[in-house]
Order: sequence, then C-alpha cells, then structure tokens
Amino acid sequence: MTQWVFDLGNSRVKCAPLRADGTLGDMHAFAYDDGLVASLDQAMPANATRENCTAVVASVASPIRTASVVEWLTTRFGAISFARTQSALAGVRIAYADPARLGVDRFLALLAARRRGTAPWLVVGVGTAVTVDLLDTAGRHHGGRIAPSPQLMRDALHAAAAQLPAQGGEYVEFAADTVDALASGCDGAALGLIERSLQQAQEALGQRPSLLLHGGGAAALASRLGEGERAPALVLEGLAVWARLGAEA
Repeated sequence: MTQWVFDLGNSRVKCAPLRADGTLGDMHAFAYDDGLVASLDQAMPANATRENCTAVVASVASPIRTASVVEWLTTRFGAISFARTQSALAGVRIAYADPARLGVDRFLALLAARRRGTAPWLVVGVGTAVTVDLLDTAGRHHGGRIAPSPQLMRDALHAAAAQLPAQGGEYVEFAADTVDALASGCDGAALGLIERSLQQAQEALGQRPSLLLHGGGAAALASRLGEGERAPALVLEGLAVWARLGAEA
C-alpha cells in the first residue's frame, strides 16, 4: 500500500509519496490551472490504483479549489484522510485555545520543525501571507503573526493605484526609482517582520531560535536575512508526521 501526502495551498498543490520509513519521496508542485488534473495524473506511478494507494490531505485553499482536487483524488485513491490541527501531537503543544482557529498548514509546519530537532524554532511561511510561529525547546508554541506577503502587498497597491506596477524592481536599501522602491518596501516589510520576530523571540526565550523558511516566496527573502534554513516541503514533512500519528489521535 502506497501513501501520498497533498498540501493544497492558496496558489499551488504540492504532493509527494511517503517512503516506508515515513520520509518524503520526490515532491511535485503544480499551479491551479487547466492542466492541473493532467499534471497530477502524470505525477502518479503507472502502477498506482485505488486498491493500492491512500492519500492524506491538508488544505487552506478555497472550497472550490479544494473540491476540484478532492474530486480527482477520489478517482485515484481508495482512502482519503484530512489532516486537522490538534491541541497537542508529536511533542508540539499549540498556543491557541481553539485548535480549529490555527491554520492546518501552520500546525503541520510546527510538527515538521519539531521533528527536525528540539532547538527553538521560528517557523516562517511566505505564501499568499507571511506567517510566523515560535516553538520553544519543550515543543510549546508561543503563538505567531500573520501579515500580507510582499506579492500581496504589490497586488493591493496596484489595485488601489494602477500606475504602481505589481511586478518588477530590485531590492535596494534606498531606491531612486519607483519600481525599485516598491520591491524594496514590500520585501523590506516582510524582512522587518521576520527580523523583529527573531529579536522578540530571543528576548522571550533567552536564546535565539533557529529560523526555518518555507513557501513559494521564501527564496526571495532568504538571501537578505543572513541566517535561516529553507525547507520547501515543510508542510508535506508535517503531513508525514500527521499521517503516522495524527490520524490515530
């Protein structure tokens, strides 16, 4: 029996098979477009059937996008389970009184961070939003922050003032061109949030946490931070943990 994990984000679907030891196989990532179903079919092994495949899914996508992927999943997988945020699992205890209010992607990223080691972690996701979550050495979640991503800031500015382009520009500390100023300001806002979160986390914990970056926009920020580890498949890593432990809890 082969098990696959699926991360349904706001802009992309990521998926990977699980190996026998619970680690991820090769990751695939696809946009929500007219070719999604064909891309998903192509990613599946030729010998995969509903009789020998199961799926574990986490979704923060819109109901329409989620339903379209689930419709495809039912044609290829004999059993489908959906990950949910839990108060405690795999050494992680979340700060939220109501687990349902913490996005499942943030929860799974915390599980994946904890699996990597017991050092304190500042887990930062850069997708449609920038999410920041702090996890201490005991696995206790200290809460987090949510802000617009740099691209969402650009899109919002463009929507409000069409003369401000939604794309382009280079990051410089003090720009002498409007497009560069937009790139620098929107990226800089996210960088400032991360840097302040690191500082405040160090003050709260008495030691600086390790920075773990994931999401489609992480690469653009990573080179400017001077620290941190990129983990493109972090939510899928957390799904692998949940598939082993969460479904039984």
